[in-house]
Order: sequence, then structure tokens, then C-alpha cells
Amino acid sequence: MDIRITTKQISVILYVISWIIFIGICIEACAFIFSTFSVFIFDPATAQKFWRPVDLSNVFEYDKGFFTVMNIYIIIVTVLKAILFYQIIKILGKKKLDASRPFNREVILFISLISYITFGIGLFCAWGVNYSEWIIKKGMKVPNIQELGIGGADVWLFMGIVLFVIVHIFKRGMEIQSENDLTI
Repeated sequence: MDIRITTKQISVILYVISWIIFIGICIEACAFIFSTFSVFIFDPATAQKFWRPVDLSNVFEYDKGFFTVMNIYIIIVTVLKAILFYQIIKILGKKKLDASRPFNREVILFISLISYITFGIGLFCAWGVNYSEWIIKKGMKVPNIQELGIGGADVWLFMGIVLFVIVHIFKRGMEIQSENDLTI
């Protein structure tokens, strides 16, 4: 018995997985946004049981501005991740990925946008980590950067640069493809 998985089936599986990840990241982004506002509006004691195992009560007690900036970094990174998966869902849902003509404008724009988003995630992760380290030097206790969701800046930056290189390869492939179409 020979089981073969087609490209269409893989595309459907990736589409479903992307939706699941997108929904999870959106829930996380909304939870961070709501938790940040609830600390300021309703009860400052909720900074201790913020979201997940994140305890930013020391930062909130020391300075509300530091708390706000730290949360802005976390929220921006999480929202950018949600936008990244939304773009993946959008391209998979439109079915613009054509194996017979892979070098088209839609794919190049998609990869280009993804490269900018991943590079942005990397920058905000790096800035968030630097800010977290700066707060720790001031004597505050801050959760681990992995718990805050801003770890892995180097990976995101590397992925952004690699995708940017792939965009330029695809642009050249589109030029060659259009030249071949003209010669035929």
C-alpha cells in the first residue's frame, strides 16, 4: 500500500495549522493588552499574576513608565507575530502559490512582506531584551525573556535577512521566467 501526500493536501494542512497558531497568538496579544490596561484601570495587584507566569509587579511598583514600556515591547512583538501568521493564512487561502509558475509578483510581495515583518520582530525583541537587561541593572526583578515572549531576536533577524535574500532570488527568477516567455 502506497500512501502519497499531494501538494494540495500539504497546503490544506499548513492552512489549518496556520489558523491554529494565528488564533493562539491573537489570544496571547489580546491577553497582554487587556492585562496591561487592567493593571492601570482596575487593580494594580494584578501585575503579580499578569499573563502566563509573567510577574511584572516589581517593575510596576518601581515605575509605571518602565512597566508600560516593557509591555509595549511585548505587545508589539506579539502583534507582529499575529500579523505574520495572518499574511501566511492570506496567501494560503488565496491559493496564489502556483507550482508551475513559482516566480510571480504575488509570491515576491508575500515573501518581501514576511521578511520585513520578521526583521521587525527581531528588532523589537532585541530592544525588549536590552530594555529588560537595563531594568535588571536598576535592581528590579524581571521574568526571563522567554517567559516575556521576546527571546530569540537573533533568530528573527537572521530569518528576516534570509527571506530578504530569497526575495531577490525570486525577483531574478521572475526576470528569467519573463525572458523565457518572450523567447518562446
